[in-house]
Amino acid sequence: MRATEYFARGCNPDTLVVRQIMEDAVVTTSPTSSAMAVAELLSEHAFGSLPVVEKDGTLRGLVTEFDLLKAVEQGRDLREVPVSDIMTKEVITTTEDTPLMSLIHLLQERHLIRVPVVKGHTLVGMVARRDVVFAYVKARAIYWP
Repeated sequence: MRATEYFARGCNPDTLVVRQIMEDAVVTTSPTSSAMAVAELLSEHAFGSLPVVEKDGTLRGLVTEFDLLKAVEQGRDLREVPVSDIMTKEVITTTEDTPLMSLIHLLQERHLIRVPVVKGHTLVGMVARRDVVFAYVKARAIYWP
């Protein structure tokens, strides 16, 4: 749940940090999951990517729709492909203390839709462009039904 869901009154968006706008209930997958299982999760939840984490929460990568499409294009059977074979391993991340404007800059500069939020190497949330827009609207709102 995003902290911005609970904003009772407006505030200055410049004071917001990732911790306040990120989603902390993140659906994840493990490196040993099949690509087909990930494809099913992405379809079921209408996500574009899933973080790949170890049992202890360590972020190992990100598997995206693009990664899945690339595997299919190569003629690979997603039922037999482990996520670790197709995931993006070099993942751009952010931290909970990143200011909103720095996050916006990162998203724009790198043409990203969403970014994993980490504490050390542990995944603690995800933040997307949609979360930033929602937070900005909530912060500027005088009244929110």
